[in-house]
Amino acid sequence: MKLKKLFFNKVTLLVVVIAVAVGGNAAWKKYNEPPAEKKYKFHTVELGDVTQTVSANGTLNPVVLVQVGTQVSGTVMKWYADFNDHVKKGQVLLEIDPALFKAQLNQSRASVLSAEAALDLAKSNQARTRALFAQEYATQQDLDNAVQAFKATTAQLELAKAQMEKDSTNLDYTVIRSPVSGVVVSRQIDVGQTVAASFQTPTLFTIAQDLAQMQIDSNYAEADIGGIKVGQPTRFTVDAYPNRLFEGKVRQIRINPTTQSNVVTYDVVVDVNNEDLSLFPGMTAYVNIVVAQKKGVLLVPNAALRFKPPAPSRKPGAYVAGKDEKRKQNVGTVHAFENGRFLPISIAVGITDNKVTEVVSGDLKLGDKIVVEELVPTDSGQQSTFKMRMF
Repeated sequence: MKLKKLFFNKVTLLVVVIAVAVGGNAAWKKYNEPPAEKKYKFHTVELGDVTQTVSANGTLNPVVLVQVGTQVSGTVMKWYADFNDHVKKGQVLLEIDPALFKAQLNQSRASVLSAEAALDLAKSNQARTRALFAQEYATQQDLDNAVQAFKATTAQLELAKAQMEKDSTNLDYTVIRSPVSGVVVSRQIDVGQTVAASFQTPTLFTIAQDLAQMQIDSNYAEADIGGIKVGQPTRFTVDAYPNRLFEGKVRQIRINPTTQSNVVTYDVVVDVNNEDLSLFPGMTAYVNIVVAQKKGVLLVPNAALRFKPPAPSRKPGAYVAGKDEKRKQNVGTVHAFENGRFLPISIAVGITDNKVTEVVSGDLKLGDKIVVEELVPTDSGQQSTFKMRMF
């Protein structure tokens, strides 16, 4: 009996000790837990400026890029312009071996001389036959034959002259001249190389007419194209100058669509001033086009619009639910924190720069404090906004 009583007393004592420990631990946690106001980051609503942009990648190109080819085939004898050379309109760029073309021209000249001699003879025969016909020593058929021979030799002379003109032109084509003034971007031939112009004109040089004025061909998705207008200012960066911001202006929105993987994009052409020649053709540009700007408007951080109060089971503060917490287009909700409770405030939102958003209307006022995010305690007991994302 005594043993039983002793065992019961020990069990009771153990239960009491556990209860005291659990209660003490809970009390200690409650005592050391920071107040709810210190568990969240707050922001005071203020006025400011906001600029909304749409972004895309593009390629820098000269406004006028001329591909210089050849109209005749042959072997390259010499070239006079190389990469990055400045050339003038009409300047000689390259020479093709003219030997065959000179021979053809000489042959054509000989054909012209032969045709001229044949024409002189036909002319004399026609005159002689006409005189004999008048004296009735030649028939009408003889006269007709003489007239026909004269006309045929006249046509042969014209044909020979045309062939000579063609051969002369081909000889001129063996000297390739620059069609514009500009900078040689590329040279695709070398001495001794044979170029063939039989089916398609080969490209020998590529010349940028003016690198001081360039353009960006950027591809914007159809969802963004509606906000882009001709004349809108743009800003862009390139990998070559990561800390430098360049400016441009929208010149053209090409209505020809491009579809890749069911994504429709449109080419937006941006004019760029490149007077210092720091930008090169082919560079990748990261373009931002300004589609809307507002100054002196009420702004809230985008993080505040994304913030969701904790579940009631965590009980950091009571949550007063709004009538409609569903996120709608151009409608958002931010939260104030008063007397231990989260108070939802519904607002109509306007443009955004992805950091802050314009408040168009709602119950939010200048100077109101709203919750931005929950602070996560670090090992040192301090509060931090850093959160580890798990993938």
